[in-house]
Amino acid sequence: MSSVAAVLNLDVEGPRISRHLYGHFAEHLGRCIYGGFYVGEDSDIPNAGGIRLDVVEALRALNIPNLRWPGGCFADEYHWMDGIGPKERRPKMVNTHWGNVEENNHFGTHEFMALCELLGAEPYISGNVGSGTVKEMSDWVEYLTRDGDSPMVRLRKANGREEPWRVTYWGLGNEAWGCGGNMNAGQYTAEARKYGTYARDHGDNRLYRIAAGANSDDYTWTETLMKSLGTLGCAYRPQPYVQALSLHYYTIAGTWQDKGDATVFDTGDHYATMAAAARVEELITRHSTLMDCYDPGRTVGLVLDEWGTWWNVEPGTNPGFLYQQNTMRDALVASLHFDVFHRHAERLVMANIAQTVNVLQAMILTDPESGALVLTPTYHVFEMNKGHQDAASLRVDTPGGLPTRDGLATVSMSASRKDGRVLVSLSNLHADQDADVELDLRGGVLADVTARILTAGKLQEHNTPEAPEAVAPRPHTQVTATPAGLRVHLPAHSFVTVEGRLA
Repeated sequence: MSSVAAVLNLDVEGPRISRHLYGHFAEHLGRCIYGGFYVGEDSDIPNAGGIRLDVVEALRALNIPNLRWPGGCFADEYHWMDGIGPKERRPKMVNTHWGNVEENNHFGTHEFMALCELLGAEPYISGNVGSGTVKEMSDWVEYLTRDGDSPMVRLRKANGREEPWRVTYWGLGNEAWGCGGNMNAGQYTAEARKYGTYARDHGDNRLYRIAAGANSDDYTWTETLMKSLGTLGCAYRPQPYVQALSLHYYTIAGTWQDKGDATVFDTGDHYATMAAAARVEELITRHSTLMDCYDPGRTVGLVLDEWGTWWNVEPGTNPGFLYQQNTMRDALVASLHFDVFHRHAERLVMANIAQTVNVLQAMILTDPESGALVLTPTYHVFEMNKGHQDAASLRVDTPGGLPTRDGLATVSMSASRKDGRVLVSLSNLHADQDADVELDLRGGVLADVTARILTAGKLQEHNTPEAPEAVAPRPHTQVTATPAGLRVHLPAHSFVTVEGRLA
């Protein structure tokens, strides 16, 4: 068993951890929308206008802050006017990216906005830059957000919505370096300036335009975009057409051709996964540092709007649907990411896990036969961590270092305070070795301390309709008071949260 000494200054607040770092992603992909969020009004599953209500209830329990839609790659072949008006009149299309299946457009703009209202989440809409036009995106912004009278306002009202919606977050395309147009950085930068210019603010709705940023470690892409927004070595004056850049990074233990199995893996695969997940810190640090050169005031945000594990699809499922199971290993990938996000909260303003229902590292899996809903281990990490949303980050120092295995730090921590309460999150990434963390609490005292733990007998354990709570949080009793603060015992492959009131 390893021991870690950590110092936590309860009275020294750092950057605020935006709730939007706990954002989600819903693409027209596999059973994410149809059979996930949306079952149709004629379904026997309880719904509101076709939107599945048990999914809504589960996500509301996470305080879901935002939902990104309609893609992903699908966004750059989606034409929003095909998804408004009476459903029986909406033209069909082929979803060429994901399974080459027919899309009936029954879930469109009004249905998405109704979903966001039910969730209490802010919409984040990705516009079509790859195969669309500047006018198409401009019209969509007008349709959703303009009041008074105009062609798009009249169309919206004819479709049953009198008042405009508030839609702050807009993506200027998606993965323009790949499925969003196969552009180079210079080509896309010119497109982003143009699209961002004509995506207008209407009334008091102020747009937060997010340019399609880099894939993983493509720092040239980020620098090219930043050169168009700022001036090297000079005071930065914000440009009106882009407020943030995105970044995409997936945790893959194998290769893109053979990513590995979601539930059948050994300890070597586990450590390879944790090392790949930990790399997100290097990527965020280097992209942020590069942005600092052109934007020292950090007025341009960084948005990690696709992250999570990506495994080979479950056997017997459509390979274009990206359905995978979700184990305790996936939960540790999530908890490790959040610790990184909290440390970079000054520049990182939003993150969206891919994806919310039935696709990749999902929060929720729905069974197409029985209709059962299963909460995944990753869902529980989001729920246990929701107290960090909009809290002030607290720095955690480990003067003696962290235990390592082949260069991987096997213990990870972060902390925050809000409304007189402190939340500490701790992960033990080691497959089979426990750890004790000695928390030296300075600048305050914690009272009414409680703790919860998420772990399982094996890293491969996961939840199913037959065993929905195989991996679920429970009270953690192995937290004890010490003269300096608290001792927290972390069993192997576990995630623990400790909460207390500032006395």
